[in-house]
Amino acid sequence: MKTRLPDEPGLLEAAALAAETLDLLVLGAVRDVHGSVAGRIPVPHRIHDGIAAGVYASIGLGLRGAARGLRLASDHGLGPRVDASPQGRFVVAAVNGLIGDRLSTEGSALAIEAGARVGGRDVPLTPEGLAAAYPGATDALVVFLHGLCETESYWERGEKPPYGERLAADEGWTPVYVRTNTGLPLAEAGVALSALLGRLTEAWPVPVRRIALVGHSMGGLIARAACGVATSAEHPWTDLVTDVVTLGTPHLGSPVERNIARGMRLAAGRRDLLPLTRVFEQRSTGVLDLHDGMPEDAARLPNARYHLVAATLCRTTRNPLAHTVGDYLVPYRSAAALLPGDVELFPGADVLHIPNAHHFDLLNHDDVYDAMRTWLARRPTRSRHE
Repeated sequence: MKTRLPDEPGLLEAAALAAETLDLLVLGAVRDVHGSVAGRIPVPHRIHDGIAAGVYASIGLGLRGAARGLRLASDHGLGPRVDASPQGRFVVAAVNGLIGDRLSTEGSALAIEAGARVGGRDVPLTPEGLAAAYPGATDALVVFLHGLCETESYWERGEKPPYGERLAADEGWTPVYVRTNTGLPLAEAGVALSALLGRLTEAWPVPVRRIALVGHSMGGLIARAACGVATSAEHPWTDLVTDVVTLGTPHLGSPVERNIARGMRLAAGRRDLLPLTRVFEQRSTGVLDLHDGMPEDAARLPNARYHLVAATLCRTTRNPLAHTVGDYLVPYRSAAALLPGDVELFPGADVLHIPNAHHFDLLNHDDVYDAMRTWLARRPTRSRHE
C-alpha cells in the first residue's frame, strides 16, 4: 500500500543507498585490508586470490541487487517517508552533507532542495501557502540557515526557546527556517538559496521591509554566496537585507577539512591506508569547499551590517588554543574573519567572542541572543513597494 508520493524521500530509498554504500565503502575496505594482510602471509596467492575474489564479487552482487529492488519499490511509492520523524530528518541531512552533490546529480529523492520549513515540511512558496504557514507574518524576516549535515531543528538546541521565537516575541521579527543541501558546492547552494528567498519575498503575505540572515557554521558561507548571486530583478531581495549574522562560520576555512586533505596526501600510494582514503574520497564538494572558505573578494552587500560570533573552548582569544582548536571545529580568527596582519575581511563588522563554549553552543546561547537582539533592533526602513 502506498504511504507517500513517489518523489518524496522514502525509507526504502535510504535502505537502497545504505546497501550501495556497504558495497562501495565497507565491502571495498574489507577487501583492501584482506588483500594487504594476505600479501604479507606465505600462502598460495593464486588459489587464495581466486577464492577471495569470488566471495567478494558474490557479496557485492547481492548488495547491488538488493539496492535495485529497494529503489524500484521506493520509486512506486512504497514504504514510509524517511524524514517523517526528527531522527529521519537528521539522517537525511547528514547524508546530504556527506554526499549531497552526488544525490543531486543522480536525481535521488533523498537529495534536499532548498526550502522554507515549518513542522518538518517544506512550505509552498505561494501567497496562499505562506499565509497559512505564517499567520502572524510581519514585514521583517529573520532567515535562519543551518550548518553542514544539520537541519532546521538544530536551532531548537537547549531548554530555552530558539532565537527565532525570542526575536518574534521581543522585536516583532518573523522567523523563517531554511533547510538546504549542504553537500552542494557553496556557489550552487547560494544560487538555490537566492532563488528561494526571491520567491519567498515576492509571495510574502505583507510587503517586506527588512531581511536579516543568520547562519550557523557553513550556513554563514551559504548566506554570503547567496548575497553574491547576480540577479536581473529590478528589486532583488538583497536590497532588503540589513544584517548578516554568522555564528562560528569558517570564513577563512576549516582546519578539519585541511587536515583531511593533508592526510589524504600522506596516505597516497600506501595500500594499508587505502580503506581510509576510499572513505574520505567520497566526501561532498560542500565539504571540500570548507578547505579555504569563501574567496576574500566574494561580494559583500554594501548596505548590510555584518555581525560575527566566534566561540572558543578557552577563556580568552590570547590563548593559543583559540587559534588552533577554536570551538572544536572553527578557529577564532576564521570565525572572526581576521586575515593575516589582523586585516578585517568585513571592515567595521561587530565581533562577539563567546568564551568557554563549543561550536554547537552558538545555536542557542543567551549572550549570542542578547547581542543579536541589539543588532536587529527594529528600525524604520524603506519598502520596495514604496
